[in-house]
Amino acid sequence: MKAVVITTPGGPEVLQLQEVEDPQVGDDDVLIKVAATALNRIDTLQRKGSYPPRFLGLECSGNVEAVGRNVTRWRIGDEVCALLSGGGYAEKVAVPAGQVLPVPPGVSLKDAASFPEVVCTLWSTVFMRSRLSAGETFLIHGGSSGIGTCGIQLAKSKGAKVFVTAGSAEKLAACKDLGADVCINYKTEDFVARVKEETQGKGVDVVLDNMGGSYFQRNLDSLNVDGRLFIIGFIGGTVSEVNLAGLLARRLTVQAAGLHSRSTENKALIVNEVEKNVWPAIMAGKVKPVVYKYLPLSEAAEGHRLMESSNHIGKILLVP
Repeated sequence: MKAVVITTPGGPEVLQLQEVEDPQVGDDDVLIKVAATALNRIDTLQRKGSYPPRFLGLECSGNVEAVGRNVTRWRIGDEVCALLSGGGYAEKVAVPAGQVLPVPPGVSLKDAASFPEVVCTLWSTVFMRSRLSAGETFLIHGGSSGIGTCGIQLAKSKGAKVFVTAGSAEKLAACKDLGADVCINYKTEDFVARVKEETQGKGVDVVLDNMGGSYFQRNLDSLNVDGRLFIIGFIGGTVSEVNLAGLLARRLTVQAAGLHSRSTENKALIVNEVEKNVWPAIMAGKVKPVVYKYLPLSEAAEGHRLMESSNHIGKILLVP
């Protein structure tokens, strides 16, 4: 089969479409003929050598081509999408059956590739761990990203008031169209001051952050009593000086986690929770795919350039 290979750590040009061995299908695995895969920020870090080499692609959609001997739920031909540990930038991928989801009714097979990584990230952090609930306030940084565009819709579907940051009028308008209540241009506004203004000085209940060090103190300053900060990325660095007094005074909680390093069993648990709690919102039309561009698999390098430019709104999909 053909797959995108990192020929050596470096810029987007190191990505090459090559012939590789077909995936091995274990007893508990499903083999998917890939219809589409989605780019994620971690793919660009992987390409640069920040993580151990592996095939790229943390989510996909497609048709079941084969199943392992222990697999009972899925049948050949089923339309599915899946949370992967890698390998989505390819014509085929093998994945543990517990990480496979049905394509939601009303969503195209290709567009379904935009969901698994973002919804599993959002549900496992914002809802399972930070317990965002109806009537609470939620700040998400990078509101126009794949995580952001899905997070706005999912949080609104659960009855939260949503605040976002983004860096342009176009991106903020897109967030507003998706249901964001308060849209803040982080380049021209102090998001802490705006959050305080909009919440009568209290702050928000939950913050989902991909910046890390550079936003750490300001995120804490944005939180209400019993507020929860969840960190899922370190675009702004991993080191920060912080005043701990606020954590004690306002009983704040700080957590951090990613998806790719979790065990197969833990991923299966998250996927199961997502199907029960998120799939109904997608089927009801409350959460829709936001796809910025479709590119052929052979143009994966162009997809990485686009992602690193941050000019996109929503997800970038690669189609074999």
